[in-house]
Amino acid sequence: MDEELFFKKLNSLCTSTEVFDFVSSLEAMSDTMASGALQRISEVEVDDSGLKNPEGVLENEVFRALCFQFEFKSSKLSNSGLLNALQALIKLRIDPQSTLMASLLSEGEERLGKGQLTVKNLCALGESLLELEGPSCATLEQIVNHMQEKDIEKWSPREMVTVYKMLQVTVREGEQYQDLLNRMNSVTLTIVSQLSPKFTSVILNSLVVLHQTRAVPLVTALCKHSVKHIPYFTGDELVNVLEAFLYFGHREQIFTEALETHVPKSIFAMHPQTVSKVMQYCCRKMILSKPIFDAVAEGFISDADRFTTDQIAEYIIPFGTLNYLPPSVSSLFRKLETVLHTRFSHFKPHTLLNLLHSCVLIQHYPVNFLPKIFSPYFLQRLQAQPPGLDRIVTSQLTQLFLTVALECPFYEGPKLLPKYQVKAFLTPHSSLDVHLLKRVKTGLLYLLKKRIYFASEVSTPYFYTVDIEIKLDEEGFVLPAAQCEEVHRRIALCVDGQNRFCVNSHNLLGEEAIKQRHLQLLGYEVVQIPFFEVESLQNCRKMAEYLHKKIFPHTYELSC
Repeated sequence: MDEELFFKKLNSLCTSTEVFDFVSSLEAMSDTMASGALQRISEVEVDDSGLKNPEGVLENEVFRALCFQFEFKSSKLSNSGLLNALQALIKLRIDPQSTLMASLLSEGEERLGKGQLTVKNLCALGESLLELEGPSCATLEQIVNHMQEKDIEKWSPREMVTVYKMLQVTVREGEQYQDLLNRMNSVTLTIVSQLSPKFTSVILNSLVVLHQTRAVPLVTALCKHSVKHIPYFTGDELVNVLEAFLYFGHREQIFTEALETHVPKSIFAMHPQTVSKVMQYCCRKMILSKPIFDAVAEGFISDADRFTTDQIAEYIIPFGTLNYLPPSVSSLFRKLETVLHTRFSHFKPHTLLNLLHSCVLIQHYPVNFLPKIFSPYFLQRLQAQPPGLDRIVTSQLTQLFLTVALECPFYEGPKLLPKYQVKAFLTPHSSLDVHLLKRVKTGLLYLLKKRIYFASEVSTPYFYTVDIEIKLDEEGFVLPAAQCEEVHRRIALCVDGQNRFCVNSHNLLGEEAIKQRHLQLLGYEVVQIPFFEVESLQNCRKMAEYLHKKIFPHTYELSC
């Protein structure tokens, strides 16, 4: 039978029985046709759980006859017949140690050594070895060395992807194959628009694993290209893409918008690990997406019982970090409390601390669990596991303790011992915007005439650092900052630069919101100076007028 006619008929068949009947009706066929038959069987009989009907396929006389021909006539096969059969048999889960597989692999490696394989053949053999032997396979390095000598511009997208995958497992040293990678990165940039969702994901993952931080144009193009594929990525593929965005520090507004369309529609079908990665992406990039967070809250309420403890934390922590309460907040925290009661002992200590700390940022107090958190046993567990009781961990513990003291006066359980408390909180996200602080200080100097009437970056006895402090006496006169007597009111100016807000938003981050809440409870009059209110003020006098209205809306006087 003519090969073109054969493959047209073969591809119309939908079961292995139909394929076997078709093959047995032919008087003769080429090895390419025979390997094509094996490939079609693997396509119709293998799904995510494996071979659907092992006995009906592997015990079939036609199948066994085909395998016999491939095993004992491997040296006479064409390159494509040999390698296509190998790929089909791997997909059919044929024992890699069998004489059939050994014969085909041995023949393939012999032809590799003689330089007889084309780019397409090399990639087919590489894919088979990746499936069978994984990272330990030394033959992959031989294949890569042969590929280096080929014209990269003539590779198909699939061949390019296969070489990236082989490099992932063969590159052991920093600069090994970097010249090849540079050439591949340049050529891949020209074919980005042709890449399928799977290929886009694989290449981004390879660029992460291979630390291709200098391939900025390619990363940018792939990230933009991935936007249109969001509805079509598998869960694992989307995780790879999100990890690449995080690794390369990339952010695309249109990517976020595509996620905002996809996640709410698909939340109940998405794997929890995929949703966790979406939330990690939003959290690390400070993206408060209400459509995504609202959908994730609904997904948590519905399905949290089947999540791992890490997934539970990864779903909830971003709500605290980005200071957001979804419409379903009551049901969300009821579900969280139920899950914690059931599985408290299953959480890793640092995961549990991160989770409970994120809750207090948004005024949800885990008082039922705090006695266990402040217990010597739990603190010893924290200390015993990396990162131990480092500055971030002790800051979280101290803030939990302060929250209980200020916001939960009814709590009567154990307290946090002084040796576990920090002197000042470590706030990695909310570092001071030095440029904005300088502008505010200049405006204050214009307003108050003398530098002695305000202090900046003031440490308090309550663990927080106040950006700018102004002291007033009982009659409302401004006192010198160094004066400690007759202080009746303390004004805390919170100079909030962009890094204290969610991206493209006026929503304060959780750690800054709790600081301002606590300063008020500690007796300060908190005055917020957000960047978006002052960025248009063009001179010192305008800033001073603004500060006058914010700090002293009625009047003020200087003390003598």
